[in-house]
Amino acid sequence: MLLSTTPTIEGQVIKEYKGIVTGETIIGANFVKDFLAGVRDIVGGRSGSYENVLREAKDTSLKEMSDRAAALGANAVVGIDIDYETIGSHNSMMMVATSGTAVVI
Repeated sequence: MLLSTTPTIEGQVIKEYKGIVTGETIIGANFVKDFLAGVRDIVGGRSGSYENVLREAKDTSLKEMSDRAAALGANAVVGIDIDYETIGSHNSMMMVATSGTAVVI
């Protein structure tokens, strides 16, 4: 499955539009990660644990979207948008939502 944030793929002709596809992932942040991120806020530096959680959520969301596109008979998704949000009480959950247009090239 070819994935692109651009509306077209250079050198490829879009033969058929299959429709909008989405992927959503909601992942919880646990106490240990929150504590370690708080320490990082104080002493500086990157929060590797949160970065890994966000990367996992993004990859899962893209995979879900790709699977939905494949189920429609598409072999590519163009115009992909990736959104990150915090949700839940005290923003305790992270959501990654992806959307794009499933196409046949």
